Amino acid sequence: MSDEGNGARSANGWANWLLLIPFIVLLWVPFYNRAEPSFMGFPFFYWFQLLWIVLGAVVTGFVYLLTRNR
Repeated sequence: MSDEGNGARSANGWANWLLLIPFIVLLWVPFYNRAEPSFMGFPFFYWFQLLWIVLGAVVTGFVYLLTRNR
């Protein structure tokens, strides 16, 4: 058996840790539990969460590109 797949997996294993960024940021509610600054009439609490929906998708796509099998 060849161990080539394991080398690629361990080399890109750090990329999976990037998936924790959106998770940790959104669990830390006291950081964004406020009304100001507002954006287009939306309190910070709401637009910050909506922003992380997009950022979470970007991070997930980035991790996918780094870890996919070639």
